[in-house]
Amino acid sequence: MAIAIVLVLILLASVVFHFAGPWDLPPLASNWGDIDLTIGITLLVTGAVFLAVMIFTVYALIKFRYRPDRTADYEPENKKLELWLTGLSAVGIVAMLAPGLYVYNDVVSVPDDALPVEAMAKQWGWAFRLPGADGVLGKTDVKLISADNPYGLDPLDPTAQDDRLVLSPTLHLELDKPVHAQLRSLDVLHNFYVPQFRTKMDAVPGIVSSFWFTPTVAGEFEILCAEYCGVGHYNMRGMVVVQPQAEYDLWLAQQPTFAEAQLALSQTSLSPLAREGEKLATEQGCMGCHGFASSPLGPSWQGIYGREGVMTDGTSVVADEAYLAQSIREPAVQIVQGYANVMPPYDLTDEQIGALIAYMKEKGGAPMDAEPVAPPPVTGSADSAAPSAPLTGLDLAQAKGCLACHSVDGSAMIGPTWQGLADSERVLITGETVVADAEYLRRAIVEPAVEVVEGYPPVMPPVSLSEEEIQALVTFIQELKD
Repeated sequence: MAIAIVLVLILLASVVFHFAGPWDLPPLASNWGDIDLTIGITLLVTGAVFLAVMIFTVYALIKFRYRPDRTADYEPENKKLELWLTGLSAVGIVAMLAPGLYVYNDVVSVPDDALPVEAMAKQWGWAFRLPGADGVLGKTDVKLISADNPYGLDPLDPTAQDDRLVLSPTLHLELDKPVHAQLRSLDVLHNFYVPQFRTKMDAVPGIVSSFWFTPTVAGEFEILCAEYCGVGHYNMRGMVVVQPQAEYDLWLAQQPTFAEAQLALSQTSLSPLAREGEKLATEQGCMGCHGFASSPLGPSWQGIYGREGVMTDGTSVVADEAYLAQSIREPAVQIVQGYANVMPPYDLTDEQIGALIAYMKEKGGAPMDAEPVAPPPVTGSADSAAPSAPLTGLDLAQAKGCLACHSVDGSAMIGPTWQGLADSERVLITGETVVADAEYLRRAIVEPAVEVVEGYPPVMPPVSLSEEEIQALVTFIQELKD
């Protein structure tokens, strides 16, 4: 009887908490009120089932409570009861599924007058592309994606020349104008979600997913990534600004076209040294955490040369050649305030570091009046800076920045997850299949570019580690096998 009373109290508290709690949806700012209705139907069905199950449980506890003079009846089958349960379950499932399918069919049935807008996702930010006067988005190809052509637009496609490029995470839309959102991802699975629009869709690498909506309320609305996409997922946000046509047209005219962007690049071409730095930055994976836009993982390279920054110890440092060279070779020595110690040390030559610095200076728009000086030589190795006490595998993974690209919980990131990696079969880009045993894991740490796993970019740098540290990392990965 006591258990029945407790269940009744839980049931009453749940009902009161539902009606008294802050469960209102955000204000609707699009045409998808049907989605709110679908959510309400689903909540009604699941709430009714919850009430029925709780009430039946209380009834059974009271009616069939223990009595000394009562014996249990064995009834292995009850066809009538089974039919009732099957029928009611089917009705509940249809009541939840049918409205969702009906609304989803409308969401993907794009009207002819909808404006195509591309939202391009990458770790960890948004960029957008809108059509020009022709109303058509130009063709793209992943093989054409580069630092100078981040969208991968085909320069020979005439419809691509007037496409408007929006490299900032802020998208402007015209009020009461239907929008056909086309989603692309450059790396991992993301999700485009604006709560007020009531629509969300995954951005899947290799395909273009889409939906449509009509913004019906002017204002600013936050874009969220609703799919875990790595360590910077929490900061992958953007903004949608809905405004009247006149204001929207003024903003759109200020956005550069693809042709204008290509012309600007041809007029301000990088030097051969900076071009080499651009290639090196892409190959070494630098752009995943830095780049020329804001990032939660590393300082932006936009205007970094000559910029004064505050370190975690409170000191101020000017980003000159010496500082930048040291930050590449020994990133843990001076960490910029607001950023975690996740960058691994890079074993690069003086010429390579000079090329990277030239790329930062030229691409980042820093002043070039000073003659570049050679980077200082390496003053010590990673081993000499290692602590005297041995680190655990997890400590090493955090200290060396491994967890910026690899996960330990199975989630997708730039590199393969370490969960379940040990002793699994891996397919390399050469088509060869290898077993991730201890020897393979060691090779992958020491010479990561030799055996690259299919589906992942060859961006992992060689990390300077002692034999003891390598073994600690291998052991840690093996512990995540199960």
